[in-house]
Parts: sequence; C-alpha cells; structure tokens
Amino acid sequence: MIGFVRHTLPELIRHLPIQVFWEGTLPDVPVTGITYNHRDAQPGYIFVAFPGTRVDGHTFIPHAIERGIVAVVGMQEISGLSVPYLRVSNSREALAYLSAAFYNFPAHEMTVIGVTGTDGKTTTSNLIYQILLAAGHSAGIVSTVNAVIGDEVVDTGFHVTTPEAPEVQRYLSRMRAAGLTHVVLEATSHGLEQHRVTGCEFDVGVVTNITHEHLDYHGSHEAYRAAKGRLFTMLSETPEKPHGNPRLAVLNHDDQSYEYLQSLVRVPAVSYGLAEGADLRAENIRYEADRLRFDVVGKDFRQPVETCLVGEYNVSNCLAAFAATVLGLGIDPQQAAQGIANMSGVPGRMERIHMGQSFHAIVDFAHTPNALKQALLTARQMTRGRVIALSGSAGLRDREKRRLMAEVSAQLADISIFTAEDPRTELLEEILEEMARGAESQGAVLGKQFYLVPDRGDAIRMAVQMAKPDDLVIACGKGHEQSMCFGETEYPWDDRVAMRAALAELLGVPGPAMPYLPTRER
Repeated sequence: MIGFVRHTLPELIRHLPIQVFWEGTLPDVPVTGITYNHRDAQPGYIFVAFPGTRVDGHTFIPHAIERGIVAVVGMQEISGLSVPYLRVSNSREALAYLSAAFYNFPAHEMTVIGVTGTDGKTTTSNLIYQILLAAGHSAGIVSTVNAVIGDEVVDTGFHVTTPEAPEVQRYLSRMRAAGLTHVVLEATSHGLEQHRVTGCEFDVGVVTNITHEHLDYHGSHEAYRAAKGRLFTMLSETPEKPHGNPRLAVLNHDDQSYEYLQSLVRVPAVSYGLAEGADLRAENIRYEADRLRFDVVGKDFRQPVETCLVGEYNVSNCLAAFAATVLGLGIDPQQAAQGIANMSGVPGRMERIHMGQSFHAIVDFAHTPNALKQALLTARQMTRGRVIALSGSAGLRDREKRRLMAEVSAQLADISIFTAEDPRTELLEEILEEMARGAESQGAVLGKQFYLVPDRGDAIRMAVQMAKPDDLVIACGKGHEQSMCFGETEYPWDDRVAMRAALAELLGVPGPAMPYLPTRER
C-alpha cells in the first residue's frame, strides 16, 4: 500500500484521540490494513464493526476473525473473542482516526479545503481545484464524481456520496506521496455525520447552500443542517501544520443557513452573495446562453470573470470558490479568474448533448427541489422555445421530495415527464403516482402538461420526439452517475449515453444503443 507507515496494534491505538476500552495487554503485532467490511478482511487487518441501515457489522465479527484479523473495534459489550476487542462509543469515529493514523495523518502535510452544501458542491469543488492549478499549486480533488491525484483520475463509484474513511485517507495518502500541497474534499451530510471525513484536518470550509434533502436519513431539516455544520466546528479542531495553515469559514450570505452557521464558527469567517452586506459580491452580471460574465467585488478589488457555466446559481458557486481561494489562501484575483475561465464544465452538470438536432439537449444532476428549480430557470434562459423536463425521485429516500420535485417541474417546465430514478425495492408505479399528485396540485393535467413514463429510456425518447426547433430537453436527476438501482441490483446506466441513443434514433444517424433497464420487461 502506498503511503502508510507500518504500525503495531498498540502504536495505532495510542494515536486515537477518543476513549478506547479493552481487557488485558494488546499484542505487539503489525497492522496491515483497516476495514469495516468483513469480506475485505485479511491477515493483519483491524476490523471495525458498526450498525448499518440494514445489518449490524457486529454480527460479522466471527467471519472477520476467520479471515485472520488481529483485532476488532466495536460498540457492543463483547467478550471471549480470540483476538483483542476494543470498545468505543462511536465505531465510525474510531474508523476515521484509525485510518488517518494508519496512513500517518496525510492531511497534516497539506492544505485541505472542504466543500459542503445541498447543491453545487461538485461544481464549487472543481472551481476551487482549477483556481489552485491556475495559481501554480500542486492540487488534488476528491468529489462525488472522481478523485484526481496528479495526472490520475480515479472513479469513486456508482452512487457515492463521500467515500468511507479508509478510502478518503488512502486518497489523501496517495496525494501526499505524489507531492501535492493542496486538496479539495467534497463533504456530504452523510460524510460528515458518519465521520467519513473526520481526521481530514480541514483548513478552509465552504458551504454552497442548505435546502431540502436527505430527510429520510437525518429525520429533520434541523438535523440535516447540523450535519452540514460539523464542517465548520471541525475547523477549530484542526491542529497547526508544519507549513503553517490558514483557517477560514466561507458562508453564503444569501442562504437561509447563514446565521446558523455563523453561530457555530470559532475561526475567521467571510461571506459571499449577490445581496448587499456580503464580503464578496457579484455585480454587472450578464447571462448568456452559453456563458456568464460578471465582476467579483471585494473590499479592495474588482475582478472581471467569465465562465462557460450558466445560471445564477453558478454565479454563487464562482463566488464561493473565489472567496475560498482569494480571501482564504491569498491567491491573486486575476489567477482566480483565470482558473474559473479554465474550467470547461463538470460531467453531468448542465452538460450539452449535440448530435445535429435542431433543439437543445441537456443532462443535469439536479435531484433536489432547489437544484431542479435552478436548472429549469437556467434552461428557460437558454431557449426561445419550450422547456421539456424529465425527472424522477429515488426509492427508499426522502418521500416528500417526490411531491416537491413534481411541483417545481409543473411550475417551471412547459412539459414534464416523470420517470424512473433508482426506485430500488419500492414500486416505481407508486413513486410516479406521488409525483403525479404533486404536478396536479399545480394545475398540470396528465397527458397535456405532464406524462408518466416508467422506463427512463422511453421517457428520454419521448422527450426528444416531442421537441421542436429551439425547444430545450433536459434530463435531470442522474447526471454523471453510471448506474440505476432496481430492487437491489445496479444496472449500468448513463443519461448522457441514453440521450445520445435517443437522438441517434430520432435523426437516423449512428450512435450508441439505448442502455437496458428492467422496466422494459414489467
């Protein structure tokens, strides 16, 4: 393994800044890995058990022991094991610190910028990354799309939020080994709540916005907001680093989260926004079909910015990235503007698909009510014709979103097509019925303003077949993702491939085949 320092079991345990209880004397055996999955356990590994959403990792302790592990970390009262058992109050927190210690705390030798929020995290993370490169820094990034380590691009998975702690620390370790000095780390609410980014020693924390999302997991908006807020309380916990380090919280002055997050911050903070009162503002905004132009105005500078990104929300994302790098890291405003100009876009974020058709076709990741609203408002700016919007809502997730997504689409699109989006073990027909009721509450009529098409491939076909010259078709909810879940099976799926396949069929030109989904057999 790259970047880890061989430790013995007692040495690793000494690194944990949490209480650990065990009986007897810990054997002086080498530790060769940390895992939370008993299937990945190997001789020399520590197995960390914690309760999951479906199964409890403690039940797999015997299986992990059979595979040769040297110790178990867990939360239950357990005795009589053939290997040392270390009890902690929070196994996920222990997993994070064990992983950081195993790789010899790689974040301690880099400047770490964390980005959280409901929408815009990936775009803002990539903007910051491009600014760092433009300023001459050796930088890496870990986002929900991929991890970039020098010249290597690593796929972070199918349906990934923030990777689990061992993977995060492994990426950081590889970045350190590659000589990188800065890293941008996207931090989701799950990643923060489940301690996946604990031990990452954040120097700068950035929030995009906090709107309706993940209430199925967090239970309430207050709990969801508190999970996001952990990024900002963690800033004050970061120790001083050998190279010196900034400490800054970057808050969205326009967002409803501003006052709450400001109350949590114990380090210097700056704000950005479109309204008066923000430390960093945008003025002279010019919205165009394929780009944005505006001035970033700070206390002692005014910097023109141009980007191929579109929509008002991307003005906000650019401001967030500008604040983090210029106000947080001291990067020259001109270099920051160059970094923003250098970014050609983020996969699956307002990504244009063109195969010679007479209308616009776009794939976007918008999967929350606010993101869908912003995507459709932007789509309206981009076309003189109709907006034909395709969306869904995931199974086994926040049910209220189904109604809200449909309401937004019915309000802002000329035609809405509701379809599959990871129904998982729920009945897709019932999900679509809930969306139908949301659209009808806004006065939309089935068969006129909205349609229910269970098969996502057929839904995309229908959208492009309905489109007239100058219309805009936008498929929302999947973006860059590479699979769709039916039952418990992940089927290969890419909205961009599906859009190209539908356009090729429409135009009678060569193109990819429409990906398979099981809805065609139902």
